[in-house]
Amino acid sequence: MSSSEIQKTRVINELRGFIKKLLQDPKILEQSLEIARRQLAEGKKDDVMARIANEISDTTSVHIPEDPADHSEADRLFLELLKEASDEEQALY
Repeated sequence: MSSSEIQKTRVINELRGFIKKLLQDPKILEQSLEIARRQLAEGKKDDVMARIANEISDTTSVHIPEDPADHSEADRLFLELLKEASDEEQALY
C-alpha cells in the first residue's frame, strides 16, 4: 500500500468516526454551524478557522486540535464545509 493510499484510508476512517458521532448526537452539527456563522460574521478573518475549531472543541464532543498546524485532513475538510455552508446561507440573503 502506497503512502497516499494509507493517507486516504486514515482520512476515510477519521471521517467515518466523525459521521458516527454526528449520527449519535445530531446537535453537534447544529452547534457547529451556529459557531461558524457567529465567528465568520464577526469579521475578524485572522485565525477564524482556529477560533471555530476551538469553540467546537470546547462546546461539543468533537475534538479539533487547537493549533491549525495539527489539524488533520478531516478536520480541515469539516471546517471548510462549515465555512462554505455559512457563506452559501449568507448569499441567499
